[in-house]
Order: sequence, then structure tokens, then C-alpha cells
Amino acid sequence: MKKLSLIIGIGFILLALLPLLFPYSQFVLTIAVAKGFAALGVMLLLRAGLISLGNAMFYAIGAYATAFMATRLGIHDMALLIIFSVVVSAFFGFVFGLFLVRYRAIFFAMLNLAISMVIFSLVSKLYAITGGTDGIGVPVPTVFGVELGKAASDTLLYYVALVLVLVIGFLVHRYLQSPLGHALSAVHSNEVRLEYLGVSARATLLFAYTLSAALAGIGGAIGAMSIGHVLPEFAFWTESGHLVLTAVLGGIAGIAGPFLGSIFLEILHTVAVGYAAEAWNMIVGIALLVVIFFLPRGLYGLVENVAGQKDHAKEPQL
Repeated sequence: MKKLSLIIGIGFILLALLPLLFPYSQFVLTIAVAKGFAALGVMLLLRAGLISLGNAMFYAIGAYATAFMATRLGIHDMALLIIFSVVVSAFFGFVFGLFLVRYRAIFFAMLNLAISMVIFSLVSKLYAITGGTDGIGVPVPTVFGVELGKAASDTLLYYVALVLVLVIGFLVHRYLQSPLGHALSAVHSNEVRLEYLGVSARATLLFAYTLSAALAGIGGAIGAMSIGHVLPEFAFWTESGHLVLTAVLGGIAGIAGPFLGSIFLEILHTVAVGYAAEAWNMIVGIALLVVIFFLPRGLYGLVENVAGQKDHAKEPQL
């Protein structure tokens, strides 16, 4: 366990140093971390045996909340933008969750997909409010009232995102180790027995679903400020599929898994497009097949193997 934590710690330090050595990697890594938060939310639902094909809508809601607050309310503080986006995404997650947690298996997946496409259609068509397919520009955020240049703001945003990975990752880790987190896994293993014990499966899932939406909202806020523009495509169903793939590819056994998967996919996509623009889809597909066939526990499983971690218990690790 100590060796596993050491390897992950070294990897985190490398993430902090990489933009200093290769400045052009900062944007890619920021987007990877942003999507990693959304994939972490997907991972929570996967632990309950539920696949959400619509979690990108909460990523989009967080991004649009950031854009609205900056352009309509005139609030540009980076911390406030992130907090506001999390609250709005969590609110919609709670409202949608009241209905969605009644369903399981394919019904849950398809209903999430249906709602996400309704959100996509609304933000695409309501030109007067959302800017339609043109989207909304997001101005450079301030920090405690101090205006920074775009370059300085992007650098600060990246390191704020890394700090959030540590803080939020620790909190989610503690949640999954708590009785409520164990109840979440029990929904997948034996929901009937969980109800017999007096624990409401719907309440357990509603909390997890709301938390999943809040995590996606964090990613949406970071992505919106990094890109500087918000588009309806953020909520499209392919983005939701991408988040599920990211969570599975990274591995759901540990908190680091979704972030590993997101960083791997973003870097692979960037390199493939840069060096083989005509065949980047094939390169990404081959790489994914290799991971799926030879790393059944995802990239996190590879890290476990390197660390000599043989305990494959369901309890999540850092």
C-alpha cells in the first residue's frame, strides 16, 4: 500500500512539473484533469452497477453556469465560479436523480441519455439565452479581484485543479470507505439485502448521483475557464460515452483511476492527431483494445501490479 501511494505521489509530482518543462502540455493536462473529475463521477455510479450515458450534461451544466455567472452576473472570481458551478450541477443532479434512481440497468442508462439529449437540444436552440451552436465566451477569471493575463490565469487554474484533485480525491476516498460508500457497492451486489438491513437503496443512489453531478460540475467549470468558450457539444451523447470509457479504461478500483484514464486518452489523442492526422482514430482504437484485453482492471491495475499490490478487494484505494 505504501509503495502504491508512493508511485501515485511521484506521478502527481510529475504532473505538477510537466508544464514547467513542456509549457504546451499545460492545456492538454488541464482538460484531462477537468474530464477526470467528470469520469470520477461516472466511476461512483459504476460501483453501484449503474452506467450513466448522460453524465456529460452535468459537465455542460457546470460549464454554462460558469459562463452565465461571468457574462450575465459580472462575477469573474475563479473560486466563486467553481463553487457556483458545483452548486448548480449538484442541484440539477438532485432533481434528475429523484426520478432516475428508481431505475436500474439499461433503463437507467437510456433515461440518462434521453435527458442529456434534451439538455443538448435546449442549449443548441435557445440562441437568446445560450448563444445556440455558437456557444458563450468565458472571460479570463480574476483571483480575489486581481486581473491576470490569460497565460498566468491558465497556469494558476491548472495548479488549482491539481489541488482540487488532492482535496476532492481524499474526500471521495473517505466517502467510499464510509458506511454510505459501502452501501453504494451493496446496491450492486445485493440490493434486496441492503433494504432488509433498513438502508434505502434509492437514498443511497440519490446521494451518489448528486455527488456525481457535482464532480462533473467541477470539471465543467475548469474546462470552461481553460478553453474560454462553452459549446452545446459539451452535453452531446458522445461526450458521455467518452466519460464512461475514461472511467473503465482508468479503472474503478481506485480514485486515481479516472484521472489516469483521462490523462492517457487526452495525451494519446493529441499525439495521434499531431503525428498521424489521417489515422489517429485507428491509433487510439488499437491502444484502447490493448488496454482492454491485457489490463482488465484498467490503468490503475497496471499501477497496482508495478507496486506489487496483490490485494484486489473491492474497497477503493488512493
